[in-house]
Parts: sequence; C-alpha cells; structure tokens
Amino acid sequence: MTHHDRLLIIDFGSQVTQLIARRLRELKVYCEIHPYNKVDDAFLRAFGPKAVIFSGGPASVYWDGAPMPPKAAFDLGVPILGICYGQQVMMHCLGGQVEGGHGTAEFGKAFVTPTAERLPLLDGWFEAGDEQVWMSHGDHVSKIAPGFQVYGTSPNAPFAITADVARNFYAVQFHPEVHHTPKGAKLYENFVRLAGFKGDWTMGAYREEMIEKIRAQVGDKKVICALSGGVDSSVTGILLHEAIGDQLTCVFVDHGLLRLGEAEQVVKMFRENYNLNLIHADESALFLGQLEGVSDPEVKRKTIGRLFIEVFQKYANEIEGAEFLAQGTLYPDVIESVSFSGGPSVTIKSHHNVGGLPEKMGLKLVEPLRELFKDEVRALGRELGLPQSFIGRHPFPGPGLAIRCPGEITGEKLDILRRADAVYIDQIRKHGLYDEIWQAFAAILPMRTVGVMGDGRTYDYALALRAVTSVDGMTADYYPFSHDFLSETATRIINEVKGVNRVFYDCTSKPPGTIELE
Repeated sequence: MTHHDRLLIIDFGSQVTQLIARRLRELKVYCEIHPYNKVDDAFLRAFGPKAVIFSGGPASVYWDGAPMPPKAAFDLGVPILGICYGQQVMMHCLGGQVEGGHGTAEFGKAFVTPTAERLPLLDGWFEAGDEQVWMSHGDHVSKIAPGFQVYGTSPNAPFAITADVARNFYAVQFHPEVHHTPKGAKLYENFVRLAGFKGDWTMGAYREEMIEKIRAQVGDKKVICALSGGVDSSVTGILLHEAIGDQLTCVFVDHGLLRLGEAEQVVKMFRENYNLNLIHADESALFLGQLEGVSDPEVKRKTIGRLFIEVFQKYANEIEGAEFLAQGTLYPDVIESVSFSGGPSVTIKSHHNVGGLPEKMGLKLVEPLRELFKDEVRALGRELGLPQSFIGRHPFPGPGLAIRCPGEITGEKLDILRRADAVYIDQIRKHGLYDEIWQAFAAILPMRTVGVMGDGRTYDYALALRAVTSVDGMTADYYPFSHDFLSETATRIINEVKGVNRVFYDCTSKPPGTIELE
C-alpha cells in the first residue's frame, strides 16, 4: 500500500484499537496497526507515516516495563494523536505527569466541557454545549507537558483534551473511536484533515493493489482456496481468480457442520456463476469422527482447524505446483486470535483459520482480506461484481455448527439444529428483517427440559436464538425483536422440529459476550 499516504497506529493493547482503523478507513485513509514493541526507529523510517496515533491500553506508565513509544516518533515532524493511555504516555514522555489511585478512574459515559480556546481538532464539537464521550481509564494526566494547553475537561479528567498546536501533537483521555462518543468520527476527520491526507484509499484501489501483490507473491505457482460460500471466502476466491486465473483451484470442504442444504447451494452457486476450478470435498465422516466426544470449545476449534489444513494439504498434493493456501481471514479474526509477544492484549478465542494453523503446514498462506473489516469485504465484493446474494449473507463461522452446539456434537443434535435454524432464518426473511441484522442463528443447548405436548410429557432439547446488529463484528448489540415475532418463531420451531420443546432468546451484547456461543 505504498502508493498511499500512510497513517501508523501504535497499539498499546486496547481491545478497541481496531476501531480506530475502522474510523480512518471510513475516511478513505490508509492505516496500519502495529504493536508498540515492534515499532522502533528503523521501522518508523521505513514506514514513513504522514501521521501517528497512539492507542489506548490497560497499562500504567509507572509499571515496570510499561509500554512506551519510540522516542523517534516525536521527532518525525508529523501530527500525533494520543488516546487514553496514548495521552498518558505522551505526557509522560514529553515532561508531564500522570497520577493513579483513588478518585482518578473514570469508566463509561462522561461529558467534556470546553475551555475558552478554540482548537481546529474540535471543529464541529461543543456547538450545543458539553460533548458526551466514553471514558475507560484508571490513571489520569495531572500535569501537562511543556508546550501543551488544555482544551477540554471532565469531572475525573482535568486534562481531557490537550494539544501542542505548534508541534501538531494532540491528546485526549477518552475514546473517540467507540460509538458512545457520538462525535468521535468528526474528531478523526479533523485530525486527518490537519495531517493533510487526501482520502484516496478505496476498495477500487485495494482491488488493484492486492491483485498486484497476489501475482508478485504467487508467481507461476498454483493456489488452493478454502471456499465456504460465505462472503469472506467468496470474495477471496473471486479476487484470486481475477489475479491468477487457472492457477487457482477452490476446494469446498463439507465438514458435516453446514446448514440445511448449504453444500448443494454453494457448489451450484459457484459452478453456475464462475468458470473456476472447484473441488467438492465431502469430508464429513472425517470431521465428525474426530469431534466425537469432544466438548471443549477450544479443542473443537483447533481440531477443525487442524483437519482443514490436513484436507487442503491432501488436495494440494494432487495439484502439481500447488504451494499456496488462500483463505478469507479478516482483521477481527487476527485481532481476537493473536496477542503480540510481550503485549498486554489478551486472546479471547482461537479462530479456525488463525489459531488452528500448525507451524509447519507445508503450504504458504495467501490472505488478501487479512487487513479488512467485514463491511470493507462487502464493499470489495461489490467492486468485484459479486451478486448481492453473496455479499449480503450473514457471517457463518468456519467451524460451522460445531460452535453452535455447546457440549458434545452428535448427529441427532446437528439434525435438530439444521432444521431449527432454517425455520428461524425463514421467519426473519418473511418479516423483512434479514438485512437489518448482522448475524442470526439458532444454537442447541447442552440441556434437556420437561415439556407437555398433546397431553403427554416430553423431555427434549432447548434452543437459544441469537441475532445481533454490528458494523464490524468487534462489538455487537442484540436485535430487539418484538415479543410477537419471538412467540411466533418459538411456536413454529417447536411445532416443526421434532426434539425441541423450549426456546430462549439471547439478549447479550458483545462485550461481555461473543457473537457465537463458543
């Protein structure tokens, strides 16, 4: 992406650092996130950022080995924006002071009051009085560094907004990247304008540059692509086909954990719409055999990930010159799966296409969507001319129904789950709600409950229905179905799916929950 002005986000371990990147990409600014302990003077020279953002993080500047930016970052002569811990570490490095202890913490919604001074970073702010922001800090700045002035305060953050205008250094104690800071996007817009970004990073540009990159990486070798039929793998497959043509073979693995009729739909969809090499590999017996008796969700994910790679390796051995495996890994997969060495962020869960990969898999990876969020992938799909039926599909996890079946997986449970999920999605479509919802699915719970049907006693499975709204999968709210919809849907499922006598609706947001149950 060297054709574009580049913004560097130095990550100090915040769980929402990736949302900063999303806000910037919405502004058509190319940016990359790199862990603080991977950014040294040589990296900065090579990267050549037009601006830098310091993310938040859980550390205190006074901890032994506290995360610090390279000193050279302050000598680049480019604008810097520090957020939360990023503000604290900026003040600490430049001669200010940070305090912790009782009375300094601030978590949740707060209101910032402006000072009399005007700051271009805050154009569009404070037009109707104090601005709502989202705070999440234990320490706070108690003395600003020389050259800085205060432009906003909150009850527990006396230096909520500070800036050294002469050096184009800006620092805020709150998180403008989260939607709980309603005008946060405007602050980022002002920052990139002050930094002189042209806003030239688009999915059209990404398409052209990624095709170049794929060709350079692959050369004349052959690639096999993990195809599931979801939007991620579909866009990956079509992008690769456009880049290398017949060098690509797509392998669709039926692991026995797909939704009702899905295998047939995916194969038909690709064979009728695209002239590409496609292998339909029915490996359901292998996967279900290996998962028999397994109930731990991490073991499930890693088992499925290992088997995926083994299956692809088997087919790669049959394709002369195949040296690469392509898969639709997205940025949220990477963020949730990988904790940088020595860094403070934590691993939430492994993803089949990241955490499940063995160190020596025999194939080199091609992951053209690795830096994209889901909405960007859909935009790229539109750029590539994929049908809306591809682009608009709800996400479906690589491990499939395995992680919607907490506890041991059995054929009976999978059959119940497939039929119940089909009824649920049919209900959502009939009510015209499919496109309002990011993801919806049924999960079969590891419990049986007593019921009464036809004057007789039943002892059947309970189901949980899940539906969430989101823009990137990193945070999500449950969808507020009406009680009439839930009642109608539960009645249909219980009447039409043998083996179910109770239905729950999951109204947990992310965080604290994840979107999938496992």
